[in-house]
Amino acid sequence: MKLPATLKPESVIALVDTREQMPLDLHPLRTEPATLSTGDYSAKGLEHVVVIERKSLSDLIGVVGRDRERFDREVQRMLAYPVRVLLVEATWQDIELGQWRGGIKPEAVIGSLLGWIASGIQVELVGDHSRAGRFAARILYTVAKRRYRELRAMASGFDSVLTTSKESRP
Repeated sequence: MKLPATLKPESVIALVDTREQMPLDLHPLRTEPATLSTGDYSAKGLEHVVVIERKSLSDLIGVVGRDRERFDREVQRMLAYPVRVLLVEATWQDIELGQWRGGIKPEAVIGSLLGWIASGIQVELVGDHSRAGRFAARILYTVAKRRYRELRAMASGFDSVLTTSKESRP
């Protein structure tokens, strides 16, 4: 089985959860809507390998406060994935300033983020929606590229086994 030497970004299909309110621009990846069991983004064929959860700053404040139990369950599901990322459309400075409505203190948000990091979730504060799209696309492509290399290596090993067995026949 001959596979191309490299995987092009345009060959990767990013899955976007149908419940995602403000989908990211994942160009140059292709996208398809999907009902994901966890998270907002994954890659076709790698749905059990990579999960990306996206949060705007207001979404983040909500999951630290009123929606904490629901999001804690989401975090627990994310931990089953080898690659699990929480992309936040804010910076640490935005969080430290605490310029949002409600009674959630910046320290509570920072503590939650650090707790999720300590539990094994990769947390990336990327600044804004546009950068979140670029980060998500790169993460999905990088995971797909690594899996593709593994598949190529396995196929190459399989081909050599077939070639050797054909040569050893009488």
